[in-house]
Order: sequence, then structure tokens, then C-alpha cells
Amino acid sequence: MPVAVGRVQQMSIDESTFETLAEALLRRWSEAVETAGAEAIDADLQSGVLTIEVEGVGTFILNKHAPLKQLWLSSPVSGASHYAFDATERVWRSTRGGDDLATLLEAELEDAAGTVILLGYDA
Repeated sequence: MPVAVGRVQQMSIDESTFETLAEALLRRWSEAVETAGAEAIDADLQSGVLTIEVEGVGTFILNKHAPLKQLWLSSPVSGASHYAFDATERVWRSTRGGDDLATLLEAELEDAAGTVILLGYDA
């Protein structure tokens, strides 16, 4: 059943689906950052928290928030934001306005590190 989250309508997912989707995404994105080859950027994934250090810019933190079935991003560029899974489009959307998490983070990391890092949602 659709659930209104902020101004975006999200499809509710169960806890198991959330955990599976979130863990896979964090793992893929950690690997994408590591394989991008940028010297000024480093990723570390520990216990459901992806920490991305960008030299001279700061630390991006993306973590699971299981009680709300959301991903939370702390960015030295845009601040804090929360994302819920849009099961229709199969993307993580901001609970405040519907921005796509992958698009936002790709742009911020490229500006910060000077390297294109493709995140996306493909397995």
C-alpha cells in the first residue's frame, strides 16, 4: 500500500526487504567508490554504515535507519537528508522533495573528488 513520506508517495516494504536492499546498495556503492581510483577518496563499510572520506572536503556518511526503513545521508556538501525506497521506480528518494539519492551523491562526490563515480541501483 502506498505511504506518503514527505511530499513523495512511497510503497511500503517489509523489514527483510529493506535490509536486503539497503545492504546490497551499501556494498555496491562502497565497491564503486573504491574502484573509481581517485586518490583523494576512500570508502569504508562497517555494520551498515558507509563512510566516504574525501580529502580536503570532509566525510559523507550513509547509513541504514531500520525503524523507518530509510537510508540517512550526512553530507559535508548538502547536510543531512533521509531517503525511502520507491518500489515503483526502484530508487531511493528523499523524504523531502523526492530527489534521487544516487544522482545527488554522484554529483556531490564528483564535485568533491574531481572523479566521476557511478553509483546507480543495478545489482
